[in-house]
Amino acid sequence: MKGEIVHKVVEYLAGEIVSDPEALSVTIVEEGPDEVVAEVRTAKGDMGRVIGRRGRVAKAIRTVAQAAADEEGLDAGVEFID
Repeated sequence: MKGEIVHKVVEYLAGEIVSDPEALSVTIVEEGPDEVVAEVRTAKGDMGRVIGRRGRVAKAIRTVAQAAADEEGLDAGVEFID
């Protein structure tokens, strides 16, 4: 499966941040032959924690996700969905 490493990394990082890990959902969507997007859904109150002040946590998660995607030869994006 494309993006398996990205899925595991994003799920782990977000899971450590949220207060309700049971409500966390990470879905990998293939955008093209070499591009995947991880869609992150959380409980209502946890989205702010995952995004962080001024989006700093979200930016860090995107950076680590891209590093994980490099292992698979892919480009990766992360979207945070309400």
